[in-house]
Amino acid sequence: MRRILIIRRPGMRRRQRRGAAVVEMAVVMPLLITLLFGIMEFGHRFMVYQTLIQAAREGCRVAVLQGSTEADIRARVGSYMTAAGMPNYTVTLTRATQADPTETVRVSVNKADVTLLGTFFGSSMTQGQMGSTCSMRKEGSV
Repeated sequence: MRRILIIRRPGMRRRQRRGAAVVEMAVVMPLLITLLFGIMEFGHRFMVYQTLIQAAREGCRVAVLQGSTEADIRARVGSYMTAAGMPNYTVTLTRATQADPTETVRVSVNKADVTLLGTFFGSSMTQGQMGSTCSMRKEGSV
């Protein structure tokens, strides 16, 4: 029976391990970066949604006051939206009537205007509107 003797150099095993680590990193890094970008995009969208909720609520709080005008409501909503860095928004008002004493304010933005990464996660992430609606009963109504 013949024995084959393999002679290894002292640093060879360490180089092989380093090479394996580089390959593993090359496989895992794109997944980690995609996960990081997804977390950033979700966090930004959540912040925008909270801003829309607060702007609609504040606009509605002004709308229910006696003597409030559409300009007052739009100014209050605009102060929140501008402070958040979102100048492109739409405000839709439904004013109270005798039959329906409810004031409704809807604030919306295009998803394409608030995305951080554009179409990185697909074009469906930038299509459509993102909005919030708030309704309150008008003061002094019976």
